[in-house]
Amino acid sequence: MTSHHWETRAIHAGREDLVDLGLHVPPIDLSTTYPSRDTVAEAARLDVFGSGADDGGPPIYGRVGNPTVARFESALAELEGAEAAVAFASGMAALCACLLAQVARGRPHVVAVRPLYGTTDYLLDSGLLGTSVTWAEPRGTGDAIRSDTGLVIVESPANPTLTEIDIQALAAACAPVPVLVDNTFATPALQRPLNCGAGIVLHSATKYLGGHGDVMGGVVASNEEFARALRRIRFATGGVLHPLAGYQLLRGLSTLSVRMHHASAAAAEIARRLVHHPSVTRVHYPGLSGEPRPPEQMAAGGAIVSFEVDDPHAVTGSVRLFTPAVSLGSVDSLIQHPASLTHHAMDPGSREQAGISDRLLRISVGLEHVDDLWADLTQALTRD
Repeated sequence: MTSHHWETRAIHAGREDLVDLGLHVPPIDLSTTYPSRDTVAEAARLDVFGSGADDGGPPIYGRVGNPTVARFESALAELEGAEAAVAFASGMAALCACLLAQVARGRPHVVAVRPLYGTTDYLLDSGLLGTSVTWAEPRGTGDAIRSDTGLVIVESPANPTLTEIDIQALAAACAPVPVLVDNTFATPALQRPLNCGAGIVLHSATKYLGGHGDVMGGVVASNEEFARALRRIRFATGGVLHPLAGYQLLRGLSTLSVRMHHASAAAAEIARRLVHHPSVTRVHYPGLSGEPRPPEQMAAGGAIVSFEVDDPHAVTGSVRLFTPAVSLGSVDSLIQHPASLTHHAMDPGSREQAGISDRLLRISVGLEHVDDLWADLTQALTRD
């Protein structure tokens, strides 16, 4: 499968055995428990699962593992170029597992670069999981690393300013501490951080991997050693992905490339038009400013655009085609005010430091015709 193009692999990954099973569509296994008459053998297998390993045998209990979810994990790992992937009930559950894995190793310190997703920022600043954080600029991350640093966390493109970070340069400066990249905005269709030297890739699968606004999940791609640590935490804490969600996410991967490239092209066009609109004071989009970008990192600019206006609330209240709602990555276009929603949990001073203005709006461009989206934005901006 690895010899095929990425788009082909996205359709067939996790489905390699279906012909031999006499199936065309992956089955959904909704069982919560799995019978066995050999309890001694089952006890031994639970010890294996408790260590974070997988013996490749039949499932035991839904909290330990599920065949449908395993298909999604296998496919996502292949598409990110990772040894393994571990799925969770949400993106934040996945992040929590990554932090707890390093706390358990005696490395609770995190170096992070703003901006990040607002709840990620809140979690790191709060220390709720026993971690501490040093906020650094990309060029200063190496200097911020301590003997107890377990992770360097970045998001590129960043939420919501679309700032790009040179992952390769960052990973080199921070080695041997692993760099965790939140790849939610770009997805593996546009960017594969492990190829740039990152050690861990995080997704809020709720967004583009699902792609239709009807499934919630999170997933981490990494080497097998770190994946074992994550499975141990999932085994103990129970933040599992539901089998139906696993099925929907596997299905979403099949159309991911088509969706991302189509929406990215529309987003780039909208960003170019927004630059010239008299009501817009600033536009954020990768490559738009003409400043140097990390080489060979993103295949396209992505489907998110952020821009600043004098009265953002008037715009969100006036759109008719865009849905004014939190989240992103669906086939329909969304608009939201980060300071009120996704980044509201942050301290106002931290928001300002991260470049998240109260005038900032973020749009997630879907699959509608770009001219229809532009007409809706312009009528809303006219009322601003």
